[in-house]
Amino acid sequence: MPLRLFHRLPWAVALLSLTAVAAPPGDGVAPQATAEGGAPLDGRDGRDLALRLFRPEPRLRVERHLVERARFPVVDVHTHFGIRFKGDAEKREEYVEVMDRNGVAVCVSLDGGWGDAIDDHMRSLGERHRDRFVVFANIDWRGRGRMDEPATWDCLRPEFPRVAADMLADAKRRGAVGVKIFKDFGLVYRNGDGSMIRVDDERWDPIWRACGELGLPVLIHTADPSAFFEPIDARNERWEELHRRPEWSFHGPGFPRRDDLFDARNRVVARHPGTTFIAAHMGNDAEDLATLGEWLDRWPNLHVDIASRISELGRQPYTARRFLVRYADRVLFATDGPWPESRLRLYWRFLETFDESFPYAESAFPPQGFWNIYGVGLPDDVLQALYHGNAARLIPGVRERLDRAAAR
Repeated sequence: MPLRLFHRLPWAVALLSLTAVAAPPGDGVAPQATAEGGAPLDGRDGRDLALRLFRPEPRLRVERHLVERARFPVVDVHTHFGIRFKGDAEKREEYVEVMDRNGVAVCVSLDGGWGDAIDDHMRSLGERHRDRFVVFANIDWRGRGRMDEPATWDCLRPEFPRVAADMLADAKRRGAVGVKIFKDFGLVYRNGDGSMIRVDDERWDPIWRACGELGLPVLIHTADPSAFFEPIDARNERWEELHRRPEWSFHGPGFPRRDDLFDARNRVVARHPGTTFIAAHMGNDAEDLATLGEWLDRWPNLHVDIASRISELGRQPYTARRFLVRYADRVLFATDGPWPESRLRLYWRFLETFDESFPYAESAFPPQGFWNIYGVGLPDDVLQALYHGNAARLIPGVRERLDRAAAR
């Protein structure tokens, strides 16, 4: 039987007391939910309330500072124009206008692909926008192999590391300025015998070494939030999200442990001090900034981006602000977009104001947890480093584009 929602509990905590009914896939009105016997789970007249029908309207009245343009020029180092726009020129043009209105000078598109696909992706970004984008390549681990037969994948051939290193040089000649590693490498991809491919397997060392020698930073997505590695039950703080998207769960014996994935990535970082690594999504450990800080202290070639993590940072504003100030030279601005303009402006509000209890996304059901966030009001020197300074220092081609943007 569903538990009752006690009106005295804070709403974010009270969610755990609600009936376990999935949220709707979109942002529209949810269909009617009923209990056994047909009584509606609408929360009225003492009845229980279905989670997907919960639409609290906060009564908090505090100062609001709606920031419509970033205070300094911005480089968004984590975008997916290929995945999200799929070559749609009209959407691209609309987003360039969003960039103009918001002070985003340059976006790093992480969907460059491999070989000829790099050329195709650059063309899709538009010839007249070459100063607005730089592109990261993506290593093709599967190659000509069959998706469901890992033993046929190119990466398992003995010559693959050498060939991949040569292809990285080719990617740089084509204009790629870095390499993006997606999370499936280490989390999903398998060897021919069915065992998991490890990020720190020494077979790949020639690839990481080549990235360093070529001056190509590696933006690597490892693991995912801690909730994704826990059971999807009443104690999981992102139950609603995982109930809608169960494929995002990596709990159970079929997947590596989250800490093992971090350890493997960090061993690669340690073995290749001449290669720059940018750990995506705050290293996917934004829930534990103390540990993340220890990693940054230990490995000076490791950096992080904030893509899709203001939800985590903003619920711990004091700790997050201390972290961002202390590691101002190690954190890069990123969104994981392109997103709607309204979400982009929540990033400015989070970073530039001390606003309290505001949403981190524009959608009715927040994508990453039922909570609001608080601004960290960063000082100007930290904002400049995060918004563009670190990207200009670490990513080839960015500084020149910023200089040309300033001259326009």
